[in-house]
Amino acid sequence: MSDGKKMTSSRRHYLKSLMLQIAAGWLEQETTDLAATKEAYMAENCPIPDMSGDQASLVEFCKTLHQSLDKIDEDRYDNRAKVAKTDKEIEELRMKVLELAGVKKPALKKVRMSADSMLQALLGGKHKVTMDLRSNLKQVKKEVKEEGVEVAGDWRKNVEDKADRKKMFETS
Repeated sequence: MSDGKKMTSSRRHYLKSLMLQIAAGWLEQETTDLAATKEAYMAENCPIPDMSGDQASLVEFCKTLHQSLDKIDEDRYDNRAKVAKTDKEIEELRMKVLELAGVKKPALKKVRMSADSMLQALLGGKHKVTMDLRSNLKQVKKEVKEEGVEVAGDWRKNVEDKADRKKMFETS
């Protein structure tokens, strides 16, 4: 089949019937295994009752059977309640997933807008508000440097001072 040749219909039919025979054998084996497992469980947990006693022993045996039946019914009820609760939780989670999958957030577009136009859009067209942000700022006095423009050769002096500081750190 890998080299591109098609399988003939008789070959395909033969392989299909062979697979069905194998599957039927597996199903038969599975049913016999299940029956054997059931027999072993029943022999272990449900022994054959002893009916050869007097009436008092039979009444006692019936009471023990009723007690075991009550216990089994309680377990069955508890298990049904647990299954119902988990089924409800599963359904709620499934609904949440569907709700989240159904709602897709649109991609937001970048909008360039001035503060004045934003306020106008929020408050409406009849309100004319101007937003002068600089009017509310605190006034600060600038400090004027007392030194004037320094001589052009001053940068060399600064370089020599910096070199001395560098040597001081290198020797430590």
